[in-house]
Amino acid sequence: MRILSIETSCDETAAAIVEKKSSDKYVHVLSSIVSSSLSFHAKTGGIIPEIAAREQLKCIIPVINQAFTDAQLEKGNIDAIAVTIGPGLIGSLLVGVETAKTLSFSWNKPIIPVNHLFGHIYANFIYEDQKQEIEFPALAMVVSGGHTDLVLMNSHKEITWLGGTRDDAAGEAFDKIGRMLRLPYPSGATIEQKAKLGNVKRFQFPRPLATTDTLDFSFSGLKTAAFREIQKIGKIDDQTLSDICASIQQAIIDVLIKKLVFSAEKYHAKSILIGGGVAANRTLTEILQAQTTISVFVPDKNLCTDNAAMIGAAAFYNKEEKSWKDINANPELYFD
Repeated sequence: MRILSIETSCDETAAAIVEKKSSDKYVHVLSSIVSSSLSFHAKTGGIIPEIAAREQLKCIIPVINQAFTDAQLEKGNIDAIAVTIGPGLIGSLLVGVETAKTLSFSWNKPIIPVNHLFGHIYANFIYEDQKQEIEFPALAMVVSGGHTDLVLMNSHKEITWLGGTRDDAAGEAFDKIGRMLRLPYPSGATIEQKAKLGNVKRFQFPRPLATTDTLDFSFSGLKTAAFREIQKIGKIDDQTLSDICASIQQAIIDVLIKKLVFSAEKYHAKSILIGGGVAANRTLTEILQAQTTISVFVPDKNLCTDNAAMIGAAAFYNKEEKSWKDINANPELYFD
């Protein structure tokens, strides 16, 4: 089966063509195109929804056309269309959803609606020369700018939400603290690079909700503590900047890993899956692998950030085909 997938939940305009035969364990990517309006938002330190949606209107058809060109397929030579229906920015979601509905009507192809959060999890089911097979039960974490969630997967059809953020997500904390430090947006990658030259013990930042009494997360307290420390220091030299980055990163990683490992052991998980923009932080992955004997799976960096290939992958494993008439955007969609 071959699927055209579309992702427009935030500032990216993405399309991919993915394929999975009945005998395949994982999804193969035939093409994956991502166009981002990040350069516009970097100037203001955050996503401006109206600008994102306007840019997506310009890019959506060229991006889809390029996906077919790269896959060396004629337009319409697919079996279904997968599209992100939520969560996300309503204007952005509508660009993708309405485009998918139009193509579905024109080509007489069914639509598979996809929850963006599941897309990040299923990025781990894209074939990238895996040396190990993902086994159930699996403990999955979506960690991004908007979400920090833990879910238990006993199978592709039996997925249970365990806990999530009560306020700021991990990626949001990285970006907001990065803005305080006048780092480019988004700040996660820059913080990780500077942290390599820093002293993680110089600043003792809090680890909010780090106990295992709850599987929820909270990073607003860490953000506030960082703001106070930055205000107290005043002028920040290069070494101090690296030390702050290292200490902040370690605080976030400590919380994520403690809950990940505890949950995985509690539910006897055979695999740990991480997805979302923060999953691109390889320091997180390295520390996690050193602290558990459970197999850890993380997508390639280009599959951690928003892309359409992951939406296509999620569609294969949760294939609920619908008519274009029954598809609607839902910006508040969650794991339930």
